[in-house]
Amino acid sequence: MKKNALFLLFTFICIQAWAQSGLLSPAQFLGYPVGSKFTPHHRVLAYAEQIARQAPNRVKLLPYGTTFEGRPLVAVIVASEANMNRLEEIRTNNLKRIGLLDGQPTSTPQPPIAWLSYNVHGNEAVSSEAFMEVLYGLLQTSDAVAQKILNTTVVMLDPGLNPDGHDRYVNWYNQMVGRNPNPTPFAREHQEPWPGGRYTHYIFDPNRDWAWQTQEVTQQRMALYQQWMPQLHGDFHEMGPESPYYFAPSAKPFHEDITPWQRQFQDIIGQYNTRYFDRNHWLYYTRERFDLFYPSYGDTWPTYNGAIGMTFEQGGGGRAGLALEKNDGDTLTLRQRIDHHVAASIATLESVADRPDQVVKEFVSYFDKSRNTPIGAYKSYVIKANGDEGRMKALRQLLDRNQIRYGYAGKSQTAPAFNYATQKNEKSVTVAPEDLVISAYQPKSTLLKILFEPASKLEDSVTYDITAWSIPYAFGVGTYGLTSRIDPVASAPKLAVAVAPSVSKPYAYVARWQSLPSVQLLAGLLKQKVRVRAAEKEFEVNGQTYPAGTLILTRTGNERLGDRFDAVVQQAATEAGIPVTPIASGYVTKGSDFGSGSVLSLKNPRVGMVVGEGTSPTDVGEVWYYFDQELNYPVTLIDGQSLANVDWRKLDVLILPSGSYARILTERTMTSLKDWVRSGGKLIALERAAAYLAGKPDFELKEKEDPEEKSKGRAGSTANRKANPVDSLKIYGDRERSAISDETPGSIYRLNLDTTHPLAFGLTNGYYALVQDAYNFDFLKSGWNVGYLKDNNYVAGFAGRNAKEKLKNTLIMGEQPLGRGSIIYLANDPLFRGFWYNGKLLFGNAVFMTGN
Repeated sequence: MKKNALFLLFTFICIQAWAQSGLLSPAQFLGYPVGSKFTPHHRVLAYAEQIARQAPNRVKLLPYGTTFEGRPLVAVIVASEANMNRLEEIRTNNLKRIGLLDGQPTSTPQPPIAWLSYNVHGNEAVSSEAFMEVLYGLLQTSDAVAQKILNTTVVMLDPGLNPDGHDRYVNWYNQMVGRNPNPTPFAREHQEPWPGGRYTHYIFDPNRDWAWQTQEVTQQRMALYQQWMPQLHGDFHEMGPESPYYFAPSAKPFHEDITPWQRQFQDIIGQYNTRYFDRNHWLYYTRERFDLFYPSYGDTWPTYNGAIGMTFEQGGGGRAGLALEKNDGDTLTLRQRIDHHVAASIATLESVADRPDQVVKEFVSYFDKSRNTPIGAYKSYVIKANGDEGRMKALRQLLDRNQIRYGYAGKSQTAPAFNYATQKNEKSVTVAPEDLVISAYQPKSTLLKILFEPASKLEDSVTYDITAWSIPYAFGVGTYGLTSRIDPVASAPKLAVAVAPSVSKPYAYVARWQSLPSVQLLAGLLKQKVRVRAAEKEFEVNGQTYPAGTLILTRTGNERLGDRFDAVVQQAATEAGIPVTPIASGYVTKGSDFGSGSVLSLKNPRVGMVVGEGTSPTDVGEVWYYFDQELNYPVTLIDGQSLANVDWRKLDVLILPSGSYARILTERTMTSLKDWVRSGGKLIALERAAAYLAGKPDFELKEKEDPEEKSKGRAGSTANRKANPVDSLKIYGDRERSAISDETPGSIYRLNLDTTHPLAFGLTNGYYALVQDAYNFDFLKSGWNVGYLKDNNYVAGFAGRNAKEKLKNTLIMGEQPLGRGSIIYLANDPLFRGFWYNGKLLFGNAVFMTGN
């Protein structure tokens, strides 16, 4: 009875508000109070469409794409009628003022653009609910704050950055919950199954994809973002349910290139949010945990693009559901979580509305400095043309997506430069006409500097994410940083190309093994049952040198294709965007002839991957995306709990992504797995999967013996006699900093490579690994140590003292023969977040090249 009375009162208030504004409230439109259940994405958008119909002079919808599963992506613009009437002028004037659009802006006043993003993590579903109330609240003519915001600011609201993940969570939760939510923490509605709604369709984390733009939702959103370039961006999240609310100012480390104004405005936003939260006696905190460093977040990427960027975190997440009893005995409700996000949204918009002219002025000044006096030591970056067009095309695509301008040297010249490969300054580097040149004198100069910096400076070692990401290392391209300015020309000079001899019916075709397009070509050919060989050693033919790994497509062995052989090869090469060269004879002038035993015969492997509970969702997603989207090659996803029932005869390769395998690899399953390898199977174990296998029977991988533990075991050792027990006492307040001495949260190391091994084919420019865990693996005694670290392979990023010691003389990747099969250990994730480009060739080696 009491519940019905409350609902009637709530309905009466909504009707009163509707009578005043003429707009349907979210509750009126949905038919239930916001916070009483979760709303599917299509209903959230339907409400926005309803409001746009009711207030077309103040609300406009901007569809900007679709998700992989076909859900629409839509941004909502809210502004005063006067600003809405000149919306395109405001947008283009903003771009002209910062140099991203040619022409002069008009003399009319420029309002700031404030963009709020909701629900980038699908199971942090509160923010899509909050979006509806923020939209409705901004349009209330009786609300002075709302009117001030709309009269001074163009507001852009994105109700759902990750609709596929959102609906995965909402559909699951709405099936689990009963008539009344159960706040008991162990109730099934609080136990979201793997992989959870946090991620996109391919189980990527879209909040870590802003700079790399590997996923379709990110690519489409960033294209729209850069058509508007807002002065402020707020990113709304949830965290563990026991935490109070978090808002700016952010925690340290701040990246060194964040401006004093951006730091100052973080404090201003904190002051406005504090006022709103204090008024309601809500708990909150600031300046802890969430830093401004890694460049691919929803707060940092906008910051490095001149905006004021910040993260908002509400306690709750997918576990909280509609109601959850916390450890302190209080019950956290969805309604409470919505209220907090709504208040933070309005407070943040008000902080901009109270100083619109200054916000615009500082934004324009940011880009003026970028174009005229760019920060950083390097005023130009030169990337050497190395004949690998696939790799260069991928790099140009990344620059294009970030609107970083580039060109070509156009002429030969020399200059002193920093060599990324050697990490040394060189007195004279030759710049060739065809080399790619990126000038720092451009609007996106700060973002360029940050993405290309060889080593980022940390003001605090406690960070939230990886601490190194430099694009030259990720892409494996020869790069130089110049302190002098080179103004690039628009197009590359035409180079003389060696013309292959005309061959009417080639003996074979060859294609260099260089980067991802090479793997795509191989995958495409194998899918069509084309027999492919690969050179185990470098060879020379017709005056051209071809490296180990080069694909050799002989007519012999492909007789079943008949006269279609040439067309099939050429079509596959066109689709991969890689040249193939016709060869008239199987005889080579240097190296092994095409019929030699040193030419590998590649298989068409049937690939499986373990997924499900125990495996890392994002690691699974990276591999799945690699096969499904980048190679278009079949991979069978096998639930770990069903691994014991696998018909091993139908698998050639099994991938174990990082994860916890104690419940997956039972004694029976482990026995079957090893028998399969001995019979010719290939097992690829990544990161924690490799660590799980280390030390187990028949697996040669072992952890190194800890010297300290070894010394402790020696009776009467000098170290033990001299140690003072007080020196080992831990300080509670230093617990977080003490823990990081064993960590390496995403640091870059240069591997020593055995380039004669198929696992390293094509990595002629070396390989830089992004190391996230200090695995302590000893060298294989009888297997192949293909990639390893010596004493001083560290390049960039934070690595704790103990972690650095562990990473000396350590195996990172290797192959162990077992029977007729093999086990490949990869202690480093070569497909990290889909942006570590050089790793895509390495992983292709693991799948297709090794073990033949």
